[in-house]
Amino acid sequence: MKLAFVVQRYGKEVMGGSELHCRQIAEKMVEAGYDCTVYTTTAKDYITWKNEYSPGDSILNGVRIKRFLVDQERDIESFNKYSDWIFFNDHTQKDEWEWMEKQGPSSPALLEALEKQENEHDLFIFFTYLYYNTYWGLKRVQGKKVLVPTAHDEPALHLGIMQEVFSAPDAFMFNTASEKDMLSRQFCFEGKYQEIVGVGVDIPKKPDVHKFLQRHRISVPYILYAGRIEPGKGCGELIEYFLRYSRKNPNLKLVLIGKLLMELPSHPGIRFLGFVSPEDKNAAMRGALTTIHPSYFESLCMAALESMAVQTPIFVQEKTDPLKQHCINGKGGLYYADYQEFAADLDLLLHDKRLREVLGNNGFAYVRENYSWPKVVDKYKKMFNNL
Repeated sequence: MKLAFVVQRYGKEVMGGSELHCRQIAEKMVEAGYDCTVYTTTAKDYITWKNEYSPGDSILNGVRIKRFLVDQERDIESFNKYSDWIFFNDHTQKDEWEWMEKQGPSSPALLEALEKQENEHDLFIFFTYLYYNTYWGLKRVQGKKVLVPTAHDEPALHLGIMQEVFSAPDAFMFNTASEKDMLSRQFCFEGKYQEIVGVGVDIPKKPDVHKFLQRHRISVPYILYAGRIEPGKGCGELIEYFLRYSRKNPNLKLVLIGKLLMELPSHPGIRFLGFVSPEDKNAAMRGALTTIHPSYFESLCMAALESMAVQTPIFVQEKTDPLKQHCINGKGGLYYADYQEFAADLDLLLHDKRLREVLGNNGFAYVRENYSWPKVVDKYKKMFNNL
């Protein structure tokens, strides 16, 4: 079977949640014997959509990649201003089309290729409901289509054109039950194939925590944030809460790894490491008191699953239902709604080693049972056969 994936960015340097999700699924499908092609843009940066990759065909880990130029970079200030207007004011469908154009990544060449080359593939799998390539690509492809929404409840989801996005696919692969329930309240999936699948997590060998701590001169105890460091991921609130907490617990550190997209305060308890190797990431997670996931908008959160895979409790924002459900269903972490709960829960984790061990063991079992790669691959195979 020949599979085509459509996603806004793709490459080993692209570590965004849905983009990495797409790459992992495509590579696992190649391992399972499928012929896989990815249609994407030449953009690396999701803020500007600047053309940085070379257009044309290439191969990465057995996956054929077809990259197409973005015809205009995104002016994020103009886009945000337009979004603030359209989300909260009466408007027309034409206004929503303009919003999608500003959202990007605008690549007419990609859409033309989907249309011309459709007969070369048996099935098209679109990742993320939100972008230009998904909205217009679903219209261009006439054959069997699958959407992996990676959705959370945000204003863009309530635009009228999203009814078109969610009515076009033949199948939906949801990340979590809470994502499916949330979307089912707004869109009709009757007669469509539906599965809760998420993404697989590799269970790593025992990480060398001591070597990691020595290399980066980090002292314990510390809490860890892994991902894009930006206000949109809740990092502003995280920094504010941590600074308040550190006044009474100055020995606790906050370690951040990932891409820095905001200014960090100068504080002895805050350490920014940038990008680290997968081995160091696993060691950083294993050595942490807890990994913290402050985002208000997540459909799965791979970093939370990776943390549970190394038996470290997760600590999440209560208002983000998929993250809260990981804690409840997996019994592998705690959640907070405000600073008082943040501080109280950190006190528990800091002083109760037995609690940390129980949460860590529970989370490990949860990931192994629900997010192992063999189970994820089998669910995709079942969907392919059904369609």
